[in-house]
Amino acid sequence: MRTLVLNAGYEPLAVVSFKRALILVLNQKATVLAGSGEKLVHSASDEYALPSVILLQRYVRIPSTRSVPVSRRGVLRRDGFRCVYCQKAANTVDHVQPKSRGGKDTWENLVACCLKCNNTKSDKTLSELGWELRSQPRMPQGLAWTVRGAERFEPEWDEFLALPNAA
Repeated sequence: MRTLVLNAGYEPLAVVSFKRALILVLNQKATVLAGSGEKLVHSASDEYALPSVILLQRYVRIPSTRSVPVSRRGVLRRDGFRCVYCQKAANTVDHVQPKSRGGKDTWENLVACCLKCNNTKSDKTLSELGWELRSQPRMPQGLAWTVRGAERFEPEWDEFLALPNAA
C-alpha cells in the first residue's frame, strides 16, 4: 500500500509506504485526508486505518522549476511502453542520436524501443536508415511527473492530483 503525501499547500510531494505515512500521522506531523477503507493495521493495543493520502502539518515549498529526472522507466512510461519506430511493445530504450556519435542521456534523445528495432538501428542515425520519429521526444510535463515515486496512481488520489482518470 502506498500513500500520497501533500504539503500544507495541498501540493503533492511524494509517494511513501504506508508505514512511513503512519509514522508521520502517529508523530502528529501529518493528518489523514483519505484512507484506504477497510484495510487496518493492528498494534499491540490499537488498530489504525491505512492512510491513502496524508497532509503534512508544516508547509514544504515545491520549487517551481522542478525538472523530471531522466530514467529508463520514465522514458518507457512517457512513450506508453510502445516502440516509437514500429509501435510494438517496447522493453528497451534507444538513443535517437547514438552515444557513439555524441548523443546524450536526455529526454529529447531517449525513446522507448522494442528489441528488434533497437538491434536493427544499432549505432546508426535515423537518416541513415530512412526512419522517422512519429513525434518529437520531450521532457514530460504535469503534476503526475513531478511527484516522487508515483508510477501508478491509486483511485483515492484522483481529487488531490486533479487528474480526470489517473491510471
